[in-house]
Amino acid sequence: MNQLDIEQIQELLPHRYPFLLLDRVIDYEPGAWAKARKCVSMNELFFQGHFPGQAVMPGVLVLEALAQAGAVALLSEEGCAGRIALFGGVKNARFRKVVRPGDVLELECRLTKRRGPVGFGEAVAHVDGELACTAELSFILQEAEQAASCQRV
Repeated sequence: MNQLDIEQIQELLPHRYPFLLLDRVIDYEPGAWAKARKCVSMNELFFQGHFPGQAVMPGVLVLEALAQAGAVALLSEEGCAGRIALFGGVKNARFRKVVRPGDVLELECRLTKRRGPVGFGEAVAHVDGELACTAELSFILQEAEQAASCQRV
């Protein structure tokens, strides 16, 4: 098994607190798939407003966590050092279970197709063995400097 702890994840992904949504990568195959884990805590900043008295992890952040798992699969591939994976899009997202503080979100993203710098993946999230979310994701692989210049426009 290939595993990554938080420091190793930070070597691959540019995300940092509060937007790094992976705690551990439990297994992965570079360029193919990654399985990761997010331990959802009441200390997450988004729970302050989503929703007071009934904390629910926003679905868009579940999707972002899945995309970060996909980025690990993509960026761990040989020759991807110094690049970042930008979120290109999402299709057919379905939310089946509410994610709450105390849940352990099990994330899996399997890369299905690559065309040049664009990649596609199928993503699944589970909580306690129950399906929480499914989605088709797309990624755009860019040099880190190029991505930074795109954000300034």
